[in-house]
Amino acid sequence: MPGGGRCPDCGSAELVEDSHYSQSQLVCSDCGCVVTEGVLTTTYSDEGNLREVTYSRSTGENEQVSRSQQRGLRRVRDLCRVLQLPPTFEDTAVAYYQQAYRHSGIRAARLQKKEVLVGCCVLITCRQHNWPLTMGTICTLLYADLDAFSGTYMQIVKLLGLDVPSLCLADLVKTYCSSFKLFQASPSVPAKYVEDKEKMLSRTLQLVELADETWLVTGRHPLPVITAATFLAWQSLRPSDRLTCSLARFCKLANVDLPYPASSRLQELLAVLLRMAEQLAWLQVLKLNKRSVVKHISDLLQHRRTLVRKAFRDGTAEMEAQEEERQGQGQGQGRGKEEGGSSSLDLSEEKRGASPALLLPPCMLKPPKRIRPTPSVSTVTGDENISDSEIEQYLRTPQEVRDFLKAQAARQAAVSVPNPP
Repeated sequence: MPGGGRCPDCGSAELVEDSHYSQSQLVCSDCGCVVTEGVLTTTYSDEGNLREVTYSRSTGENEQVSRSQQRGLRRVRDLCRVLQLPPTFEDTAVAYYQQAYRHSGIRAARLQKKEVLVGCCVLITCRQHNWPLTMGTICTLLYADLDAFSGTYMQIVKLLGLDVPSLCLADLVKTYCSSFKLFQASPSVPAKYVEDKEKMLSRTLQLVELADETWLVTGRHPLPVITAATFLAWQSLRPSDRLTCSLARFCKLANVDLPYPASSRLQELLAVLLRMAEQLAWLQVLKLNKRSVVKHISDLLQHRRTLVRKAFRDGTAEMEAQEEERQGQGQGQGRGKEEGGSSSLDLSEEKRGASPALLLPPCMLKPPKRIRPTPSVSTVTGDENISDSEIEQYLRTPQEVRDFLKAQAARQAAVSVPNPP
């Protein structure tokens, strides 16, 4: 219905009422100019003071979410639904993404980092709720680089000031081993290699706890240790059929990647089992090796705590005996060197290498080589000769310059005089 007055732009009198966001306003039907604007109450302060503001000054106009942020929020929700997380997890992850996006460094970051940010918010939420989820799983779903993901993860935790607990080792074992394709028969897995999931998880957890008690986990990435423990658990359940299977083939059958240090962790875990086997009387006569000890893992794990304690006690006593022997031989060290024999330190190292049964942390069994400092090539005393090409920079007064030129001319004159026949 036309209203009174004229349009300030075109002068037309065809003004009509138009409802915009449930607010009435007059609009020119000829040119579309808004003659009078509706009013909105949008902020707590305005509501408290009973004041109204126009739509152009309202929060509905000023607090629009950018397309990049909208896309990130959708990706957070989609990732939570793919992982089948509870609805409360989704709300928390969305809130973390919104908090991180308020920082200018995140808003100006590249699209790849914003995609990684989606996974970081979901992983932080799962860690805080003790939900077993690994960083590698999210990187696989997002096709993200693990190093870039871990760097962004630490940045967000520090930026938001969050307290994120580390993932429990037992939960990590359950999550990681559940993805193995060895729990049901398939054309790619022979029947003799199929194993019950609960039996395999139970024995793997015991072996991982054993590795933790013997310092094989401390300061190291847990996945190689878990991979080695899972392989030994799988072999020990049916050793007659599986001892010929290698670690690489096992990972291929399980459809998991073989971490590079897993072979080293496997050898260290076998060495611990051999040391424990020396404490059982009925196993001492069998002369076990790293291959045959797998058949007796069940007995070793049954008496795990007692055997580990005895192995530590015997290892400590053996180290004390070696220390006393080294001190006794230290008195004749000089005479041994003169006769061409080895020093006490060499003897100690030979015995340590010949007796790998010592149950000690890996850093003590294989200590890092110390780099000896190289002696300085020359020591400056201040009495060194100064060459003619460098002496000019030491001359300060005109008298010193004259004396230098005089001495140089005298030396040249002495050189030019021929020697008498």
